[in-house]
Amino acid sequence: MTTWQRLLTLAESASPAATLSLAAAGLVLLLLLTIASWRLLYWKSRSQALAGRAAALEERSTLERAHAEEKITLLQQAGDDLRLQFKSLAQEIFDEKTSSFSRLSSERLEGLLQPFREQLHAFKGTVEHAFLEETREHAALKQEIVHLRELNRRINDEAANLARAISGDRKLQGTWGELVLEKLLEQSGLRRGHEYETQVGLRDGDNRLFRPDVIVRLPEQRDIVIDSKVSLSAWTRYIETDDETQRSRALAEHVEALRQHLKSLAGKDYRSLKGLRTLDFVLMFVPIDAAFISAIQAEEDLVGEMYSKNVIIVTPTTLLATLRTIEHFWQLERQNRNALEIAHRAGMLYEKLVAFLEDMERLGRQIDTCKDTYDKALTKISQGRGNLIDQAARFPKLGVKIRSDLPRTMTDKADA
Repeated sequence: MTTWQRLLTLAESASPAATLSLAAAGLVLLLLLTIASWRLLYWKSRSQALAGRAAALEERSTLERAHAEEKITLLQQAGDDLRLQFKSLAQEIFDEKTSSFSRLSSERLEGLLQPFREQLHAFKGTVEHAFLEETREHAALKQEIVHLRELNRRINDEAANLARAISGDRKLQGTWGELVLEKLLEQSGLRRGHEYETQVGLRDGDNRLFRPDVIVRLPEQRDIVIDSKVSLSAWTRYIETDDETQRSRALAEHVEALRQHLKSLAGKDYRSLKGLRTLDFVLMFVPIDAAFISAIQAEEDLVGEMYSKNVIIVTPTTLLATLRTIEHFWQLERQNRNALEIAHRAGMLYEKLVAFLEDMERLGRQIDTCKDTYDKALTKISQGRGNLIDQAARFPKLGVKIRSDLPRTMTDKADA
């Protein structure tokens, strides 16, 4: 039996007052049921509306998520492109600067080394030329010595014939001796006014005038005096006569004439002459070898006497060899001077090269410092959250109008 049926049964069996109470209670109950039914319908309708709204929000959220993911993908691609562009641009700039610096350094180094290369080439040519000249001089000297005996033999023969012709004139003999001496000087290769001088007037401490026949200049500022005023009158008589007694007497007079001339030269203190830097000995020139040989054969002590008096007797044979040796010394002196000058210039070029390399090394350090400063500056604007490059890269997405994009090489280095 239902609740309503129970209420109706009670109403039929109850009194009127009770029936009225039951009717009122039924109405209240009916009202409560109606209200409950309405509320149930309201909440059911509201639940359905909320479910539809939730579904719409879910769909919208899905669409927005997909759109956001698409934007992130585009941003990542744009970032990769900017990174590659910046990297390429930085590499191009670095390659261009490196190439420019290398070219500038190469041109500057070439400009500095070219004179050094030319000097070295000239030095090589000078050394080779000097070596060839020295070789030729040695060969010429050897050939000169080979032909020296033949030359002196002819000179002696001519001198003997001439001595016979001028035997009676001592002044003419002196002039002839000077001519022979001058010829030997010319053959030696020495230059008048440079390596030797003739008839130079010099004075000693007492203001006495001396006029040596020849002054030969030596390297290292030394001089040699050559005297050619020896008398050969007795010797010409010696070779002209066939009488042994007269020959012996003439030879003895010839030896005595040489001895007296030795003493005369020894008494002349050439070292005291102003402007003369002579050695400790004087050369006494006898223009005929046979005249000297005959005197030595007759008086062997003559050699010891001349050395004791610091006077050396020379003949055309020995004098020419001596003069050729002196001329060779002068060649070596000139070569040494050239070598010293070349060495001096090479030293100057070396110092210039050292200074240039030091500048290059200093420039390299400055380039390294510039690169370090560049890296630090780039780090400040590209690293860290919210860095300048990252923020600037967002402007186009926010609607900011731009005319050009940031270099990709820069944006690649920026932290997102």
